[in-house]
Amino acid sequence: MQSWPDPALPVIPGTGPALRLHDTSDAQVRPVSPGATATMYVCGITPYDATHLGHAATYVTFDVVNRVLRDLGHEVHYVQNVTDVDDPLFERADRDGVDWRDLGARETQLFREDMTALRVLPPRDYIGAVESIDEVVEVVGKLLASGAAYVVDDAEYPDIYFRVDATEQFGYESGYDRATMDRFFAERGGDPDRPGKRDPLDALLWRAARAGEPSWDSPHGPGRPGWHIECSAIALNRLGVEFDIQGGGNDLIFPHHEFSAAHGEALTDSRRFARHYVHTGMVGLDGEKMSKSRGNLVFVSHLRRDGVDPAAVRLALLSEHYRGDRMWTDAVLDTARERLRRWRAAAAAPSGPDAGPTVDRVRQHLADDLDTPKALTAVDAWCSDVELGLGGSEQAPADIARAVDALLGVDLA
Repeated sequence: MQSWPDPALPVIPGTGPALRLHDTSDAQVRPVSPGATATMYVCGITPYDATHLGHAATYVTFDVVNRVLRDLGHEVHYVQNVTDVDDPLFERADRDGVDWRDLGARETQLFREDMTALRVLPPRDYIGAVESIDEVVEVVGKLLASGAAYVVDDAEYPDIYFRVDATEQFGYESGYDRATMDRFFAERGGDPDRPGKRDPLDALLWRAARAGEPSWDSPHGPGRPGWHIECSAIALNRLGVEFDIQGGGNDLIFPHHEFSAAHGEALTDSRRFARHYVHTGMVGLDGEKMSKSRGNLVFVSHLRRDGVDPAAVRLALLSEHYRGDRMWTDAVLDTARERLRRWRAAAAAPSGPDAGPTVDRVRQHLADDLDTPKALTAVDAWCSDVELGLGGSEQAPADIARAVDALLGVDLA
């Protein structure tokens, strides 16, 4: 699947401290310790609708992670999927009277345009579920052969399920108790009441063909992939096991990331699917949770259509810590617009204080579990000094602009 254009990434002198990020499974901030090439998998969209601010917050967050790792001298092998075959996509297509493939292609293209506008560095591998069907079929076969999966006793719909007890460490990624797992499984796409399952939590790997649904031939019979196995197969085949970072919103902690990790661990007999599980908070609107059921989603494309500078949207999303839930309000956007105006004015000034100390502070804050609020405040302080007429370095404004672009992804030109 085609990704989106790669924005120019300035190289700035010096380097910062090693990156430390919060790991959900350990419930603490730990160093990220990649080799020469850092490996990162971030779960992508189900393209039944346009990019909303919850999506944008997640992808901007991991874009900053990408930029920090590159600033530290690492190559970054970044992989992202697109779940372009799934029930929400079919339901929206039926509602709108369009072909599900056309809907998926249209919304995926809009997502690319939004990511380009937000200056998000593209993944090296951008993979749709449809194009990974053969990979899923292969790994489902391996799970069946090992006993980690089974076929339900249903002559009409012989679906294939993953055994929740297939790995001894199941549950370590989320740390949730059984009651919480049961609740989230039912709320987030699971099918606990499916007759024939050995455990209500067992996760669907291969859904046997149903009338009116797309399906693909396989040795397991015609059907289509379950949700979690898609990400397991795509990640393992491009990054291998124990890659550096698996990322997404905190609504993916369970069941999606728990099961995608368990599938990968059962396939490779390894202890950890990823070394770090990193999750972003949710974005609400004016005091309420933002969701499609409430009809209060704010879309990046709509903001762009209304003339909002994507750089201001990006600054607004970076103004609070990535792990916390936050609210989107007109005041948040207005503050970001004013911040962008000040930064651009200071970057266009004839001179300013030496950029080095400010760049050092930005790097230090980003290395500390991606503390973007403090990083923005450091740039604010430099701009205040420019406004006061302090400093006499003619090179400083250009240096700050390059650093802000490289580390925060904000173009001050």
